[in-house]
Amino acid sequence: MKSKAMKIILSFFLIVIGLNTKAQERNIFTTDSVSLYVNVKGSGTPCLYIHGGPGSGSYWVEKFFGNVLEQHFQMIYLDQRGVGRSTSPKDHNYSMERMVKDFEEVRNALGIKQWLTLGHSFGGILQMGYSERHPKIISGMLMINCTLDLTESFNGTWIPKACEFLDLPPHNIYTNDSIPLLDRLMGVIGKLNEKDLKWKMAFADEKNSIAMDASYDEIPNWNNDFGNLALSIKEYWNNYKPLATDMKMPVLFFTGDSDWMAGPENYKGVNFPNIILYKSNVGHIPFMENKGDLEKAIIQYIKKYNF
Repeated sequence: MKSKAMKIILSFFLIVIGLNTKAQERNIFTTDSVSLYVNVKGSGTPCLYIHGGPGSGSYWVEKFFGNVLEQHFQMIYLDQRGVGRSTSPKDHNYSMERMVKDFEEVRNALGIKQWLTLGHSFGGILQMGYSERHPKIISGMLMINCTLDLTESFNGTWIPKACEFLDLPPHNIYTNDSIPLLDRLMGVIGKLNEKDLKWKMAFADEKNSIAMDASYDEIPNWNNDFGNLALSIKEYWNNYKPLATDMKMPVLFFTGDSDWMAGPENYKGVNFPNIILYKSNVGHIPFMENKGDLEKAIIQYIKKYNF
């Protein structure tokens, strides 16, 4: 009888655990009626993942590096408005102010007082906008291959390296400053796609690019609205580096020496008062191509700042 009772009790707890795990995946509705997809996993200091792209979503990082992140943090994976499994605003409001408001509404809905942010690539721009407005809410920032100045990244590394992969001369239509930067960028991306070379901008191995692309097929009806509009929003083209000087929270700034997207020297001029600058032998996607070094950097950050 005791054995049977114990089995019933154990089954009950397993059901409860299963329900609690499932309950971590949810949709949070914003004050302007956007449904934001959120998945909470892991344990430790709460950490909001702010994805890049713009429009890359949170799923691929959860899939390829989540098992590491969730050992160290309570991860909050969020698909930003107009991205992935989240819906789009009817008024097309993708401003920095509205994005930051989304982050705050997610935090309040989850009952979190303070959290870390972990941003990748374009996510660094959003981290800076968030931290500028709510410095006391952000206990620390992990910036992984982030750009804080799109113009610098695209002109300094992105376009020149793309031209090198395309075997174009240094002076060509895509490096001609008299042509609008966004036009040149879209043009060179088109040429990279034509020759199936775009993967080289982010990856050392094409198979990792293929694996990432395949992960998007696992999500039906992927929302691309923000990705299609983001680079037309002027405030995202601001240089956010000067703001770093006044941000007191501890920062991990992780950079790759073959990151042709954010740039291997994207750390220059980034003067956070409390910073760990970690240079790694990797491209733009350490979550897939140098997991060990990225985890080492994260552990160093956690230990130094007691998270």
